[in-house]
Order: sequence, then structure tokens, then C-alpha cells
Amino acid sequence: MFKKILVANRGEIAVRLIRAIREMDIKSVAVYSTADRAALHVRMADEAVCLGAAPSTESYLRIDKIIAAARELGVDAIHPGYGFLSENADFAEACEAAGIVFIGPAPDAIRRMGSKTAARKMAISIGAPVVPGTEEPIVDPANAREVARQIGYPVLLKAAAGGGGKGMRRVDSEADLEGAIRDASSEAERAFSNSAVYIEKLVERPRHIEIQIIGDRHGNMIHLGERECSIQRRHQKVIEECPSPLVAAHPEMRAAMGEAALNIARAVGYYNAGTMEFLVDAHRNFYFLEMNTRLQVEHPVTELVTATDLVRMQIEIAAGGKLRLTQQDVQWRGAAIECRIYAEDPNNGFLPSAGKMIHVERPTGPGVRLDNGIYPGWTVPLEYDPLLAKLAVWAETREWAIDRLKRVLGEYYVSGIKTNVTFFRQILDDPEFRAGRLHTGFIDEYLKEREPEVKQNPEYEAVAALAAAVFSVKDKGKPCSGAKSSSAWLAAGRARSMR
Repeated sequence: MFKKILVANRGEIAVRLIRAIREMDIKSVAVYSTADRAALHVRMADEAVCLGAAPSTESYLRIDKIIAAARELGVDAIHPGYGFLSENADFAEACEAAGIVFIGPAPDAIRRMGSKTAARKMAISIGAPVVPGTEEPIVDPANAREVARQIGYPVLLKAAAGGGGKGMRRVDSEADLEGAIRDASSEAERAFSNSAVYIEKLVERPRHIEIQIIGDRHGNMIHLGERECSIQRRHQKVIEECPSPLVAAHPEMRAAMGEAALNIARAVGYYNAGTMEFLVDAHRNFYFLEMNTRLQVEHPVTELVTATDLVRMQIEIAAGGKLRLTQQDVQWRGAAIECRIYAEDPNNGFLPSAGKMIHVERPTGPGVRLDNGIYPGWTVPLEYDPLLAKLAVWAETREWAIDRLKRVLGEYYVSGIKTNVTFFRQILDDPEFRAGRLHTGFIDEYLKEREPEVKQNPEYEAVAALAAAVFSVKDKGKPCSGAKSSSAWLAAGRARSMR
């Protein structure tokens, strides 16, 4: 087993990885930018190395600096988390060249499946269903117009080299196509240093369902079932569930989608953790969308329902171990739902809300999991994705899980910045959500039809600010002591706000 692992990431996922590494009695190394000098993952790691200035191109995306730090500190393996370099085949190769194990798939598999067009080709070659579209990136606008005419509008432009909604554009008519290609290509270049985009037929009101797979280097591979990821804003998932309420009602779907996912992965000799993403139409037809050759943000809901630890499994596999489970061993029990807590303002187009956190209250109780990357007194930087934490719950039924999640969201407070917590509580009360009638345009329709009032509580914010000011004077020079000492003030303020 490894003696020291470097975590090539930041925020809540870096904290999640460091905790798993510590449980395995392995030393951890954090990397950080100047903007993250006081970040929680830096505080938690056994060792930490500054990579450079705040822009990710000068820090978290610098392969040379990460490898140099790993060599200097005698690191055995590197875990990339998700985002940044997690799906970068050059990074995986650089690790191998330096004699450091990359905790993830082989570079060749990353290249073959990391390209959305190459992944589509692979799926087609083994007979997996795919959404109609191009198999090669767009190089000629005239050809793009012809393809769009053949498959019919509306169409979707998508970045060939990445995901997360970057480089994605809906196009409803030929008049808008060329401009949309320019915009999508430009955004893809900024996000992935690759401007290539391709065309897909837009499936109206689809569900977004993904299959978690994991395999070792000895030829063993299993799937851990599906996650429902249909609740999205700007093509970014924000609420995820396991199991999918649709698939749970039609278990033959899980078997079929799981087999399709495994077949695609086996075709490229895949190992370690990965996720196959599918779109599902109104008739329960599913279409392969893409593969994420890494750990997913939403992995906690799978872990809760299957009683597994995907990060520990990743590390064991990277160290040469075999899977401890067979497909027959995998069982799904109960239901889990996760919300991604962002520093953002739902009243202002979900724009990021940077600033200093005055106070944080974390919910607890049976079946509650919080993957957290924050603490009172920490300042949310403007330079990175504003994801603060992932709040997940487990219960014996989906209905119970929804009620539990609503309760714990009501106990989760962050003052000093705006978050999307109140917005999630409103979504959970929506009859369509509770009935499991989900699709990727759900939030857009919700905002348009219901116009919810999403507000932070001003009285609670005022009390928190006053408490922090008082105790910061009293305990000057003691990091975070003011926030910890002000719990009575904050409890009183919250009690007044809830009357």
C-alpha cells in the first residue's frame, strides 16, 4: 500500500480525499494556490505545498509544479479528485513517467473516453444506443448546417473535450447555428484549451441518469447502479439521487443500462472508477451521452445506498488490489439525495457570492452526511467554482429522504455570503419533484412558473454579523474564536427569525 498520497485538488473534494487517506493510515500532501493558503484542505493535510498564484493556470493546472512537489516530498501516488487535471491524459502520463501512481484510469482510456466524439464512436461500435449527431468535431459550418437539417432542430452544440455545461449551446434554427458554433467553441477553448464542438439532436425534457462503474487491473468490473441527476441549472447538476425514482420502478432498466455501461468500459480496457452518463426520453429509451473518467461530485449518494467507499476502492485498485465485491454482492438499500451547496445568489441568476463566512451551522442526525470544505472565518475566493459543500441524506424510502433533507437544510446556516440552501428547500416541496417527475429543464420551468422568493434571512445575517464583530474584538488574534463563541447569539437570532 502507498505511504504518501498527494491530493491534486482543492475544496470539499480535497477534504473528502484527505479523510479517506487518513483512515487508511497513509500520509497526505495538499497543494494550494495563494488564494487558498488558509483553505480547510491545507489545514487538514500532513504536508502542504504552494503551487503559485490564484489563477488555476498558474497553480492547480500546472502539471510540472505538481509533479515536482510530489517528487520532492516522496509521494507514491496522486489522486486528482474531479475537475482540474482529473481527466487529463497528459497528467496521468506525467505521473507514470515520474514513477508516481495516478489514482485513476490509464492515460489511453482517458484519451479514448475523454473525447466526447471518440466516446460516441466507441459506443456506436459496440452497439450501444447514442443520441443522433456527429461523430467528428465540427470543422465546416456548411457541413454543420447539413447535419442539423438531417437530424432536425432543435440541436445541441457540445464541447468535445469537457462537460459541466461549458461549451454547450441549444440551437433552434439555422439562422442561429453559425453564431452559436463560434460562442460554444470560444467557451470550450477557455474551459478546456480545446475549441472542438460537435452536434447532437436535442432530446426534449430528458432525464439525466448515470451509471457508476468501477474495475480493477485484474479484469474485474462491476456497476453500482444509477444516479438521477436531472435537477440542473445551466447544465450543472445541483440535486442528485440514488436510486433514480424512474429506474427504481423499472428494475430491468438498471440491468440494461448497467450492462451497456460495462460493455463500453470493457471495450477500452478501463479500470478504476468511472461514470457512464445517459439521457432517457419519455418512453424510457436511454442513449449514451458521455463518460467521465474520474470520481463524480455526486458519488456520496451511491456510497450511502450501496454501503461502499469509492475513494478507498480507488486507492486499493491503484495499489494493485482486486475488487472486494462481485456484481452479485452489490445491493441497493433505501434512498439517498444530495444537494450541492454553492456560494451563489439564486435571486441574481445564481451568480457567485464571494466573501467572508461569519458563521456556519452544520446539521447532524441519523443518515446525514456533509462533505464540507469550509469553516467560519474563511473567505470564499472569486477565482474558483463556488461549491462549498455537499449535503446528503439517506433514509429507507425516497419520501423519507426528501423529508429528512428538507429538515437538515433548515438547520444548515452560512452567514456572510449568500447560498442556494433556501432554494433547495423550495424545490423539495414541489409536487412534481416529490412525485419523481423530473427532467433536465425542471429548474427553468420551476423558476418560470412559480417565481419563488429565494431570500437569505436578513435578521439572522444581522445577528451573526453583530456577534462576529463583538467576539472578534474580545478574542482578537485567535482565528475563528469569535464565530465559535457566538453560538448563543446566533441561536437567539435564528429563533426570532423562525417565529
